[in-house]
Amino acid sequence: MGVRGVTRAGTRLTLDLWHPNCWAIEATEKHPGGILAHAIYHAPEAGASTVNGLFTAYGDSAAEVETLLDAVAASEHGGDVQELQERFGQTAARVAPGRVAREFFLEYDPCDMICPTLLRHGFVHSAPTRIEGGREYWKVCFAGERTEIESELDAVSEETGAEIAIERIATSDTVEPERERRLGTLTPTQHEVFELARDRGYYQWPRGVSTRELAAELDISKTTLLEHLRKAEAKLLDPESH
Repeated sequence: MGVRGVTRAGTRLTLDLWHPNCWAIEATEKHPGGILAHAIYHAPEAGASTVNGLFTAYGDSAAEVETLLDAVAASEHGGDVQELQERFGQTAARVAPGRVAREFFLEYDPCDMICPTLLRHGFVHSAPTRIEGGREYWKVCFAGERTEIESELDAVSEETGAEIAIERIATSDTVEPERERRLGTLTPTQHEVFELARDRGYYQWPRGVSTRELAAELDISKTTLLEHLRKAEAKLLDPESH
């Protein structure tokens, strides 16, 4: 099946998926933190059996990221981890949803990639893929009719053995790219706290829930909840300073 042309009124989706033989899924399923998949650095040549990809491992501490990278290096589905640089604190917060971020190249088998199959079925990769908790989150543009999305995703699942759910869907003229980019700077915990607060009416007037009630629901202290919430708000309101 050929790739269709992307129209101006196309559809944007966030896909929540799992697929077999993926070193990133295996590593994040067992360990905290996450991985951003950016791009293939060297496309496979004729007869080549591997490609190099550019990735960022992130987490809330240096030890967390180190453990995650060790798991990546130990996977039978990946090759050597070649680190580029290490980022801490405020810089890391702008490039990945964690306090610590480390970029690396990894050599792996292109047959284990799901991206080519998504592309063949009209799903064009539009942002770095986030891998957390043993799941991949893909932001894609669909190059066909909206009514075809379900059948095309079913075909991807059948070909790859993947489990795919649509986390978010919108036409291109209703998406909010800047808002999505800012949400992507939050750590998983900050994102969870912020979304719960919004869902429970914390930002309504009068407020639909107190910080004490939110803290109790998350089983954390009020002080900890406020810390996560204020950091999330700071990133969303002024991401360049955090």
